Amino acid sequence: MIYDAAVIVPTTLRPSLARAVRSVFAQTSVASVQILVGVDIARGPADILSTLRQECPPGMDLHVIDPGYSTARHNGGYYPTYAGGSLRTVLSYAANSRYLAYLDDDNWWAPTHLSDLLRAIDGVDWAFSYRWYVDPATQQPLCIDQWESVGPGRGYYRRRFNGFVDTNCLLLDKDKCHWMLPAWCIPLTERGEGEDRIVFEKLQSGHTYKCTEKATTYYVFRAADRAVIQRFIDREKTSMGSDPIG
Repeated sequence: MIYDAAVIVPTTLRPSLARAVRSVFAQTSVASVQILVGVDIARGPADILSTLRQECPPGMDLHVIDPGYSTARHNGGYYPTYAGGSLRTVLSYAANSRYLAYLDDDNWWAPTHLSDLLRAIDGVDWAFSYRWYVDPATQQPLCIDQWESVGPGRGYYRRRFNGFVDTNCLLLDKDKCHWMLPAWCIPLTERGEGEDRIVFEKLQSGHTYKCTEKATTYYVFRAADRAVIQRFIDREKTSMGSDPIG
């Protein structure tokens, strides 16, 4: 079966995986969705996978790919990418759909996320949504990100990377973006991080795109980034007001 969209979810079986996958189950106005959960290394109980299989709604299929080992170098694998090694690339090719969306196991989506992206991608190579910052301590949305993941040519990363779009906000046309899929295995730093910047550079420099103009991704930022994000929020309130994008 060829699905209207496929969702790639790398995981270490953190408890938050249940919330992430259930947010995919809750998607509206998409006839068929394939969910590919790739287990990098099991750091939590696998019982949740059986539970999620039982909850999977009609029109969606949940496939779990667990090779029994990690492809990430820091776990003894070959690929230097810290978050999942080669999983995003492997699952992108395994997906039985033209359209690929990505969701980390600690984040989640609003119910219209996929349908909004599928409308936006019509006629272009890739599409993206905006995102909410979510407090890691309270798990509550703080505000819409108006500074980092705001698209090509904009935001805090405009000078260094010509902008940025978070992995969790993307939808790719696999036919048109096929040759950039291996970039998910290529980190920017020696610590194995920044593959999302490599992917974004390839997308924004050689492909057409469109934004949904809606914030439908909920992004749990790292506790270490709290001070930086708070400065963004305070600066916006001081200089421009607090009205969100879209």
